[in-house]
Amino acid sequence: MKAVNTAGSLVYKLNNMIQHQISLQQAIEYTTRFRENPGVDMPYSETFSADSVRALLAQNGSHSFRIYLGRKADNRICSVLVAVDKNGQDILPPSNNARETDDDGIILEDAFQCPPVCPPPSPLNE
Repeated sequence: MKAVNTAGSLVYKLNNMIQHQISLQQAIEYTTRFRENPGVDMPYSETFSADSVRALLAQNGSHSFRIYLGRKADNRICSVLVAVDKNGQDILPPSNNARETDDDGIILEDAFQCPPVCPPPSPLNE
């Protein structure tokens, strides 16, 4: 299925959007519902270090970040995080060979997946 570009060609007006905040009760309902029917190969959660996320957001022109779902060579599902500029464009490295040490175009993956590396018990994972 090809993604459909809606809402005025996906021109972002993130300053005017809600702050994406939900209540704890909503989060519990969402995560519980997912754990009850996660799909065959979906992790329950992925944990990224705060330093990595801060570096992603500190890039020139970064206004937000986007999460893509990906699939590794071993077929495991993963999250791929990229910074996004004020126009909704991904901020990407200049070439496919750029590494995570580059100043711009940082792409994050390789999170700690649960399972096997699961967080301590909380209302979101019990």
